[in-house]
Amino acid sequence: MVDKLSIKDIKAALQQITEPNDPILEQIKADDRKGVQQLYTSWTKQYSKKQELHNNFYEMRKNEESLWNKGYKLVGGIDEVGRGPLAGPVIASCVVLSPDFYLPGLTDSKKLSKQKREEFFQQIKDQALCIGIGTADAGEIDKLNIYEATKLAMERAVADTGSAIDYLLIDAMKLSNGIPQTSIIKGDATSISIAASSVVAKVTRDRYMEAAGKSYPGYGFENNMGYGTEEHLTGIRELGITKEHRKSFAPVREVI
Repeated sequence: MVDKLSIKDIKAALQQITEPNDPILEQIKADDRKGVQQLYTSWTKQYSKKQELHNNFYEMRKNEESLWNKGYKLVGGIDEVGRGPLAGPVIASCVVLSPDFYLPGLTDSKKLSKQKREEFFQQIKDQALCIGIGTADAGEIDKLNIYEATKLAMERAVADTGSAIDYLLIDAMKLSNGIPQTSIIKGDATSISIAASSVVAKVTRDRYMEAAGKSYPGYGFENNMGYGTEEHLTGIRELGITKEHRKSFAPVREVI
């Protein structure tokens, strides 16, 4: 009986319990010791959170699952990062996942902490069938405009997978590459492959801008990722612009 166990032993026992219908859990629930009840409450909260993440993951998998069931083998999710900053490239990623992929908690990279993005980035790299990265630099953004440069980065990401992608799920964009595709509004929060590509693109671009911060001190690239913060704007006014700056964007254009 659990009432003969110490609270320390009960804590250890709870770490081994994975289902709410475990008979030992029922005994723990009936134990009226305050410390035991606190452990029980903590376990139920953690279990509920895990179930919520599990259910959300499978809800986000429905787009991919439908395509897999139709015979599409390589479904690529595409997302981009960096359309709004004043400096740095726009970077896109194309990620192809298998039906065995499982990463509860995966969602739009903007909703994840930096630490969680880094963890998920490595897990996606380990589990994905293939990953492609595509970049359009500041010069290409100025030449083409940000919308067309974003599409170019996405096309490059598809090519960089080195695989014959047979269907694309794209976050709010359309590509004219002949591959069957679906554009999904807020796809990074409703599709696991787009969410995965969101994480890969975000981590890749953040690392790029952190390196740019070392090459071009004074703009705070390692902190603002090229966005128009006060530190960045002050750097532009006092130091001028770098090759990373988008000359067609107003705050940069005004100092040229």
